Amino acid sequence: QVQLEESGGGLVQAGGSLRLSCAASGRTGSSYPMGWFRQAPGKEREFVARLSWSGGTTYYADSVKGRFTISRDNAKNTVYLQMNSLKPEDTAVYYCASHLRSPRVVDTSSWTYWGQGTQVTVSA
Repeated sequence: QVQLEESGGGLVQAGGSLRLSCAASGRTGSSYPMGWFRQAPGKEREFVARLSWSGGTTYYADSVKGRFTISRDNAKNTVYLQMNSLKPEDTAVYYCASHLRSPRVVDTSSWTYWGQGTQVTVSA
């Protein structure tokens, strides 16, 4: 079993920045992709970003490309999401996910473990 814990959410004005963290613990295994999703009120959970175990391969949703950066520190079993130029439409609960089991990275069903989420609110 793997536990994921997100942190770093909060309230920020449009144009501002936040950095989210997700720490993994438990039986994490030797290597695993990690990702970020988000869910706004009344909407389905949507893919944000994905990172390979080595950190060499990234993939972003078009809506965040150029503004968000996913990275990881394998020594700390932690993945980060640096969010710049935030917009009100980025307001959502952000979730990290690990252990991808399917090539369809944008599907929530492709990921094995999930955190509890952290709220990000961007005011206009």
